Amino acid sequence: MKRRLTAGAVATATGLALLTGLPSTPASAAPSTETTEYTVVADDGVSATEAIAAITAAGGTVVSSNAAVGTYRVSSAAADFKTKAAASGALIGAAARKPIGYAPKPAPLEKPITEGRGGKPSGGVSKADTLDDKLWGLKMVKADKARAKEKGDRGVTVGVLDTGLDASNPDLAPNFSTKLSRNFAPDIVDIDGPCEAEGCVDAVGTDDGGHGTHVAGTIAAAANGTGVSGVAPNVTLVELKGGQDSGYFFLDPVVNALTYAADAGIDVVNMSFYIDPWLYNCKANPADAPEAQAEQRAIIAGVNRALNYAHARGVTLVAAAGNQADNLNDPQEDSSSPDYGTDPYDRPIDNKTCVSLPTEGPHVIAVSSVGPSTAKAVYSNYGTEQISVAAPGGFTRDFFGTPQYNQTANNILSSYPLKVLQESGRVDADGNPTVSTVFKDCTARGKCGYYTYLAGTSMASPHAAGVAALIISKYGHRDFWRGGLTMNPGLVQARLLSTAQKTACPTPRLRSYAQEGYGPEFDAYCAGSKSFNSFYGHGIVDAYKAVGGR
Repeated sequence: MKRRLTAGAVATATGLALLTGLPSTPASAAPSTETTEYTVVADDGVSATEAIAAITAAGGTVVSSNAAVGTYRVSSAAADFKTKAAASGALIGAAARKPIGYAPKPAPLEKPITEGRGGKPSGGVSKADTLDDKLWGLKMVKADKARAKEKGDRGVTVGVLDTGLDASNPDLAPNFSTKLSRNFAPDIVDIDGPCEAEGCVDAVGTDDGGHGTHVAGTIAAAANGTGVSGVAPNVTLVELKGGQDSGYFFLDPVVNALTYAADAGIDVVNMSFYIDPWLYNCKANPADAPEAQAEQRAIIAGVNRALNYAHARGVTLVAAAGNQADNLNDPQEDSSSPDYGTDPYDRPIDNKTCVSLPTEGPHVIAVSSVGPSTAKAVYSNYGTEQISVAAPGGFTRDFFGTPQYNQTANNILSSYPLKVLQESGRVDADGNPTVSTVFKDCTARGKCGYYTYLAGTSMASPHAAGVAALIISKYGHRDFWRGGLTMNPGLVQARLLSTAQKTACPTPRLRSYAQEGYGPEFDAYCAGSKSFNSFYGHGIVDAYKAVGGR
């Protein structure tokens, strides 16, 4: 699971529309020399007219709106805008999108992995593409066996709600839909650096972060004899760019991406992130100032509305459980929030009133992470209230006491953008890898793709999303209104959970990672039975059984 966008004022069928005829100078703006952008969420039952009036009275100017969920993109030069918005009876609160002049250091996409000597975990898949023998995750979820029954249907669409998608990769290009793909996250110069495209809106089919491209490869890299193949190698990939290049994911773009996915008929959406700037959004945390409490209530309302909207329109929602090694039934103190706009501070977290979003949102299939031995990865969140299933996400220090311990190959290999690899020095100017953990593979026509290892629940979630896509491919029905296949997301979830490989808690149930070099704060207690427990949920996803195998 990664962390860390912003949506442009793009008119779509979701109801995101440019608003005109609004006052350009708010009458009540407090003195200020700079403009800040916000996402404002209207209270339940408040009309657009009432919401706009309240925003204007608080000192804001509405730039665009998403009518489906009652959110508004607002600019304001009023220093007290958030306070006034929170005090309004028509508005839940305001979340800052772009404080001018603030440039926080981006956190890494994943917890750092310790690179070993290379090597390969036991049990590769039957080789289809050049690098498939390194994809232990494909074998664990039995996606290799599932292909005899179902490789995926082109009419099934999977939205990758992430940092983008590098469609130049020869493994992703055959399955990529330019027509359906959208960018909801224009670059923010403060955190993403100088804009590469006019209007700061990167073209679809590009990814300056890398995270989304890695996720996409696991879901649906083509089985075409080169590079890697995905869990569902014949389904259609749709870029839903809702994350900044720097890895931040903000309320406005995520909500707009979800409602667009619903209206565009996307079948599955993978979400390997949490909504910034709060790791946990709390309704009334006493450690937070009143405007911060209102901001979090607004995020909770906006995300939940968008998730409900998508689910009601046929979208199966899959999300990473998170990389904090936290028991989500009893989360520990949060010292990383807010991670944007203001310095973080220590916050006690109450499980009853605090949630990690979108993971703990309605209708979301939350996925925990395991290593190649099936052990829960040290970083993976867990909990009986949240975890639906488990999937391969990587664990460098798996297999303690064997030659496979501390191997980079214990993580997940997938596609990655050449540009990002070159910027980090892992590929040279001639296109050749400079480290052993990056692979280059070219087609007969000389088109080259690049691949690297990552670890995290971000890597586990796309395995589950790929299996969900196979389920729809196998059991879905034709959608005569939109074309392609469709299936009730509740039925997809039921099939995914009921066919998962039941996996018992370890013995002893208290899993210590001391031998792998981690302190007692990483100890995790596995609660529940083999059929359902806090580490694995209903079990490790099983593509073969999900499509009718026995």
